[in-house]
Amino acid sequence: MLGTDVEKMVAVGLVWGATNALMRRGAVIWDEALKSTPQTEASLLRKWLKLLLIWQYTLPFVINLSASATFFAILGGTPISLAVPVTNATTFAATAVFGILFGEETRFGLALFGTALIILGVYICVI
Repeated sequence: MLGTDVEKMVAVGLVWGATNALMRRGAVIWDEALKSTPQTEASLLRKWLKLLLIWQYTLPFVINLSASATFFAILGGTPISLAVPVTNATTFAATAVFGILFGEETRFGLALFGTALIILGVYICVI
């Protein structure tokens, strides 16, 4: 049972990491859209609505929220002392890896070294 829960936690972390990188790309598109429009006293609500209309942000956001619901379901049967470190560490590593894959400027060697340490830490938590 715990093995499948760990697999679910790793899957949630991978989804969170991938969608974090994708949402960052969508936020850049949103920022560019805001810069290209005339500078008026646009309300905060209008800015958020504009963000939600950018599918490159909204679609990963919805997927990210679905992973959050899965995470809370996992917490029902898994010790929080295991679920949080495994999921958060996997998320951190996946965000770095997907950021690199999506062409973000990254210190590749340090990101790779940090990701390897995270994988080692998760392995230690699980065993």
